[in-house]
Amino acid sequence: MQKVKIPITLDPCRAAQRCLTYDGVVQLEELSRLEQVVQDQSGEIAVNIHCKNDEQGLVVVSGTIRAHLTVICQRCNDELGLDLVQDFAYSPVGLGSESDDLPDCYDVVELNEEGEINLRQLIEDELILAIPIVPKHNEASCTYSEKPASFGEIESQESKPNPFEILKQLKKDS
Repeated sequence: MQKVKIPITLDPCRAAQRCLTYDGVVQLEELSRLEQVVQDQSGEIAVNIHCKNDEQGLVVVSGTIRAHLTVICQRCNDELGLDLVQDFAYSPVGLGSESDDLPDCYDVVELNEEGEINLRQLIEDELILAIPIVPKHNEASCTYSEKPASFGEIESQESKPNPFEILKQLKKDS
């Protein structure tokens, strides 16, 4: 199957009726929030999306996202490559509707005013959640050293008088 650009928005009800499948790519430049988190300025994110109605008659948008992203290691401040594979399964609900009836295996995605979901936002959210909170190399490959890093000389501070010394004197006098 040929890789194509994933549409920006999708009507999940129509797509589920037709059992549509999208196998394509999203450019990293199109995901501005993710671009602020990673070091990469360009690249492709592979996305597979399947739309269907499940056994209960619920509309389901599911799929897989694959991406190679570069972030900063929080231990050594070098670049760290992450190979992310994120599976997702959403069931859309109307704007302002309750989602208490949905099974736990589905996450909720809210439809916009036109009855569509924004696939770019969905993909971006999934990738941001897939990045570790504190990304770091494994200890064997990290270039972090235990040596203290100092930049310049630290001047010694003059000792400040203890403000409670006066109270101590008053107690002795009485």
